[in-house]
Amino acid sequence: MCLGIPGELVAFCDDPPDLATVDVSGVRRRVNIGLLEGQSLRPGDWVLVHVGFALSKISESEAQAVLDLLEDMGQAYDDEVTALRESNL
Repeated sequence: MCLGIPGELVAFCDDPPDLATVDVSGVRRRVNIGLLEGQSLRPGDWVLVHVGFALSKISESEAQAVLDLLEDMGQAYDDEVTALRESNL
């Protein structure tokens, strides 16, 4: 099963230009936004992130619905966020 997690776009990176900083449940990571080339992206937009790639732009309400569902998973979700926070990507 593949899982995409909503993240809020925080900032764009200058080098390389296809990277952006995204906040995923309080953890900030650089993700590749190259798959969304040509879409109007700006800080505050929400994207669906999977293995370091932004796969699609989503609405804030859709992002919140998915985050609520993930948080309902309880400890499994908490463990994933902890692992993300502790990783050195």
